[in-house]
Amino acid sequence: MSNHPLAQHLAQIPDFPKPGVLFSDISPLLKTHFVETIDAMSALFSPEEWAQIDALAGIESRGFIFAAALAFKHNKGFIKVRKPGKLPNVHASIEYGLEYGSDKLEMQKGDGSKVLLLDDLIATGGSMGAAAALCEQVGYQVVGMACLIDLKALNSFVYKEMKVRSVMQFHD
Repeated sequence: MSNHPLAQHLAQIPDFPKPGVLFSDISPLLKTHFVETIDAMSALFSPEEWAQIDALAGIESRGFIFAAALAFKHNKGFIKVRKPGKLPNVHASIEYGLEYGSDKLEMQKGDGSKVLLLDDLIATGGSMGAAAALCEQVGYQVVGMACLIDLKALNSFVYKEMKVRSVMQFHD
Protein backbone atom coordinates (compact mmCIF):
# COMPACT_ATOMS: atom_id res chain seq x y z
CA MET A 1 0.00 0.00 0.00
CA SER A 2 1.11 3.56 -0.68
CA ASN A 3 1.94 5.88 2.21
CA HIS A 4 0.09 8.79 0.61
CA PRO A 5 -2.95 9.85 2.70
CA LEU A 6 -5.28 9.62 -0.32
CA ALA A 7 -4.43 5.92 -0.78
CA GLN A 8 -6.74 4.96 2.10
CA HIS A 9 -9.69 6.01 -0.09
CA LEU A 10 -8.93 3.51 -2.84
CA ALA A 11 -10.96 0.30 -2.90
CA GLN A 12 -8.84 -2.85 -3.27
CA ILE A 13 -10.68 -5.41 -5.39
CA PRO A 14 -9.10 -8.90 -5.43
CA ASP A 15 -9.15 -11.01 -8.60
CA PHE A 16 -10.30 -8.17 -10.87
CA PRO A 17 -10.24 -8.09 -13.86
CA LYS A 18 -8.73 -11.57 -13.68
CA PRO A 19 -7.63 -14.02 -10.96
CA GLY A 20 -4.47 -13.01 -9.13
CA VAL A 21 -4.82 -9.27 -9.83
CA LEU A 22 -5.47 -6.86 -6.93
CA PHE A 23 -7.25 -3.93 -8.59
CA SER A 24 -7.07 -0.45 -7.03
CA ASP A 25 -10.42 1.18 -7.76
CA ILE A 26 -10.15 4.98 -7.84
CA SER A 27 -13.95 5.48 -7.85
CA PRO A 28 -14.36 5.98 -4.07
CA LEU A 29 -11.40 8.38 -4.00
CA LEU A 30 -12.82 10.50 -6.81
CA LYS A 31 -16.27 10.51 -5.21
CA THR A 32 -15.10 11.76 -1.81
CA HIS A 33 -11.74 13.49 -2.43
CA PHE A 34 -11.75 14.73 -6.03
CA VAL A 35 -10.45 18.25 -5.30
CA GLU A 36 -7.67 16.91 -3.08
CA THR A 37 -6.71 14.39 -5.77
CA ILE A 38 -6.48 17.07 -8.47
CA ASP A 39 -4.51 19.32 -6.10
CA ALA A 40 -2.07 16.47 -5.39
CA MET A 41 -1.57 15.86 -9.12
CA SER A 42 -1.12 19.58 -9.71
CA ALA A 43 1.58 19.70 -7.02
CA LEU A 44 3.68 17.17 -8.98
CA PHE A 45 4.84 20.13 -11.12
CA SER A 46 6.26 23.50 -10.06
CA PRO A 47 4.67 26.82 -11.05
CA GLU A 48 7.57 27.31 -13.46
CA GLU A 49 6.85 23.95 -15.11
CA TRP A 50 3.11 24.72 -15.36
CA ALA A 51 3.97 28.00 -17.11
CA GLN A 52 5.74 26.00 -19.87
CA ILE A 53 2.79 23.65 -20.51
CA ASP A 54 0.27 24.57 -23.22
CA ALA A 55 -2.16 21.65 -22.93
CA LEU A 56 -2.95 18.46 -21.03
CA ALA A 57 -3.30 15.24 -23.03
CA GLY A 58 -5.42 12.53 -21.40
CA ILE A 59 -5.25 8.85 -22.30
CA GLU A 60 -8.70 7.27 -22.71
CA SER A 61 -10.62 7.01 -20.60
CA ARG A 62 -9.60 7.62 -17.00
CA GLY A 63 -6.77 9.89 -18.11
CA PHE A 64 -9.48 12.26 -19.38
CA ILE A 65 -10.64 12.85 -15.79
CA PHE A 66 -7.27 14.14 -14.63
CA ALA A 67 -6.25 15.94 -17.82
CA ALA A 68 -9.54 17.84 -18.08
CA ALA A 69 -9.58 18.85 -14.42
CA LEU A 70 -5.94 19.99 -14.50
CA ALA A 71 -6.49 21.84 -17.79
CA PHE A 72 -9.33 23.74 -16.13
CA LYS A 73 -7.35 24.40 -12.94
CA HIS A 74 -4.35 25.79 -14.85
CA ASN A 75 -6.23 27.45 -17.73
CA LYS A 76 -4.70 25.13 -20.35
CA GLY A 77 -6.04 23.23 -23.34
CA PHE A 78 -7.23 19.62 -23.26
CA ILE A 79 -6.27 16.98 -25.86
CA LYS A 80 -7.73 13.49 -26.19
CA VAL A 81 -5.70 10.34 -26.85
CA ARG A 82 -8.46 7.95 -27.95
CA LYS A 83 -9.06 4.31 -28.68
CA PRO A 84 -9.93 3.41 -32.30
CA GLY A 85 -13.20 4.54 -33.85
CA LYS A 86 -13.97 7.31 -31.36
CA LEU A 87 -12.28 10.32 -32.95
CA PRO A 88 -12.94 12.07 -36.28
CA ASN A 89 -10.09 13.37 -38.45
CA VAL A 90 -7.51 10.94 -37.08
CA HIS A 91 -4.04 12.04 -38.09
CA ALA A 92 -2.11 9.04 -36.76
CA SER A 93 -2.45 5.87 -34.71
CA ILE A 94 -0.10 3.60 -32.84
CA GLU A 95 -0.42 -0.03 -31.76
CA TYR A 96 1.17 -1.25 -28.54
CA GLY A 97 1.45 -4.50 -26.64
CA LEU A 98 -0.41 -5.52 -23.52
CA GLU A 99 0.19 -8.47 -21.23
CA TYR A 100 -2.58 -10.34 -23.03
CA GLY A 101 -2.68 -8.88 -26.56
CA SER A 102 -2.46 -5.46 -28.14
CA ASP A 103 -4.32 -2.19 -28.28
CA LYS A 104 -4.29 0.95 -30.36
CA LEU A 105 -4.46 4.70 -29.72
CA GLU A 106 -5.37 7.52 -32.13
CA MET A 107 -4.99 11.30 -32.20
CA GLN A 108 -5.84 14.29 -34.32
CA LYS A 109 -3.13 16.53 -35.81
CA GLY A 110 -1.05 18.50 -33.32
CA ASP A 111 0.18 22.07 -33.53
CA GLY A 112 3.57 22.02 -31.80
CA SER A 113 2.11 22.70 -28.34
CA LYS A 114 3.97 21.55 -25.25
CA VAL A 115 1.86 18.87 -23.57
CA LEU A 116 1.72 17.09 -20.26
CA LEU A 117 0.49 13.51 -20.74
CA LEU A 118 -1.82 12.06 -18.08
CA ASP A 119 -3.34 8.73 -17.12
CA ASP A 120 -4.78 7.21 -13.96
CA LEU A 121 -2.19 4.46 -13.54
CA ILE A 122 1.09 3.21 -14.93
CA ALA A 123 1.74 -0.52 -14.76
CA THR A 124 4.23 -1.63 -17.43
CA GLY A 125 4.34 1.71 -19.27
CA GLY A 126 2.95 0.33 -22.53
CA SER A 127 0.08 2.78 -22.97
CA MET A 128 2.05 5.75 -21.60
CA GLY A 129 4.97 5.06 -23.95
CA ALA A 130 2.67 4.59 -26.93
CA ALA A 131 0.74 7.78 -26.12
CA ALA A 132 3.96 9.79 -25.74
CA ALA A 133 5.26 8.53 -29.08
CA LEU A 134 1.88 9.24 -30.70
CA CYS A 135 1.79 12.79 -29.29
CA GLU A 136 5.15 13.46 -30.92
CA GLN A 137 4.13 11.72 -34.14
CA VAL A 138 1.10 14.02 -34.58
CA GLY A 139 3.09 17.15 -33.78
CA TYR A 140 3.10 17.83 -30.03
CA GLN A 141 6.10 18.20 -27.70
CA VAL A 142 5.81 15.98 -24.63
CA VAL A 143 7.30 17.94 -21.72
CA GLY A 144 6.02 15.78 -18.85
CA MET A 145 4.04 12.70 -17.86
CA ALA A 146 2.02 12.03 -14.74
CA CYS A 147 -0.44 9.58 -13.25
CA LEU A 148 -2.27 9.08 -9.99
CA ILE A 149 -0.89 5.59 -9.26
CA ASP A 150 2.46 4.05 -10.20
CA LEU A 151 2.80 0.28 -9.80
CA LYS A 152 6.57 0.51 -9.26
CA ALA A 153 6.93 -3.26 -8.89
CA LEU A 154 5.85 -3.69 -12.54
CA ASN A 155 7.92 -1.01 -14.24
CA SER A 156 10.96 1.18 -14.45
CA PHE A 157 9.40 3.20 -17.26
CA VAL A 158 11.28 6.15 -18.72
CA TYR A 159 10.47 7.93 -21.99
CA LYS A 160 13.34 9.92 -23.53
CA GLU A 161 14.90 10.41 -20.08
CA MET A 162 11.52 11.53 -18.62
CA LYS A 163 10.06 9.66 -15.70
CA VAL A 164 6.36 9.55 -14.95
CA ARG A 165 5.52 11.56 -11.84
CA SER A 166 2.89 10.03 -9.59
CA VAL A 167 0.92 10.83 -6.46
CA MET A 168 0.93 7.26 -5.12
CA GLN A 169 3.50 4.52 -5.59
CA PHE A 170 2.92 0.86 -4.89
CA HIS A 171 6.08 -1.24 -4.60
CA ASP A 172 4.51 -4.69 -4.24
